[in-house]
Amino acid sequence: MNSKKPSALLLEEDFLGHVQFNLHYSQNTVAAYKRDLRLYGHFQKTNGDIKDFYRFLTKRNLSTRTQARIISSVRSYLRFLQTHGHEDKAEKIKHLTLPKIKTKLPKLLTLDEFKALWMAGQEKEKALTLRNRLVLSFLYGLGCRVSELVSLNLKDFNETESWLNITGKGNHQRIIPLSGDIYESLGIYLKKSRPVFVPSEKPWLIFNNRGNRPSRVDIWRWLKIWSLRAGFEQVKNPHSFRHGCATVLLEKGADLKSIQQLLGHLNLQTTQIYTSVVSGQIKQTIAQHHPLSREEVLQKNRRSG
Repeated sequence: MNSKKPSALLLEEDFLGHVQFNLHYSQNTVAAYKRDLRLYGHFQKTNGDIKDFYRFLTKRNLSTRTQARIISSVRSYLRFLQTHGHEDKAEKIKHLTLPKIKTKLPKLLTLDEFKALWMAGQEKEKALTLRNRLVLSFLYGLGCRVSELVSLNLKDFNETESWLNITGKGNHQRIIPLSGDIYESLGIYLKKSRPVFVPSEKPWLIFNNRGNRPSRVDIWRWLKIWSLRAGFEQVKNPHSFRHGCATVLLEKGADLKSIQQLLGHLNLQTTQIYTSVVSGQIKQTIAQHHPLSREEVLQKNRRSG
């Protein structure tokens, strides 16, 4: 058995290759890992005690969520080192604890806001209007991430069985059945919109104004334009569409497992945050309208007084 261990620097390159090609993480995620490990390398040059890493991050005025992400990246890297002959990393992993993060309820897009954006997506050229409204339908109706939306290809649509194959984080794929409205909108788009801008041999499903595959920047730019047209003070974040999609499904009685599969959450706990959103709305409704609620009783007392 060869007792010589590979250098940590060499293994860092191997680790980044592992998360990109074996785990199929996105380029953005791989870039984040690279930045996190660069910061960890800077820490190692200035401080040898792993117990001080959290304090090191705190002094850099990083948010708790960012600190948690960096520590998680370093933990994954140290585990990788451990499996490649650096058994001494186990002790460091033990001392790298994640900070507690307060769970924030997600901001969500309401149905009225979606309808306003739908109207704001209208263009003089009908082909662009159809494209804009299909994008909005995929974001709100299917809960697509922007990265998933821009990577869709024609082959991902099964017209016969009316489903869409969406490739999510970690290259995980999920088959999403299309509702009647979205299926019909997609069919009209493919006949009357896409051929106007995109040559038939090109693979991408959605196009930008130049007929190419849209980028994430294109989607953000469109949402900014539509948000301004709709009169919103702030641009509607693409993630608010996912939150709105999940919340409205939960309100209508959909089970968490189905919502998890629709959104492509690997962990059901990620989906469960929406129960807090709906519970909060129900609590507010009860407080305002139930005859035995304190607020309702106070209002009656004011009227009778």
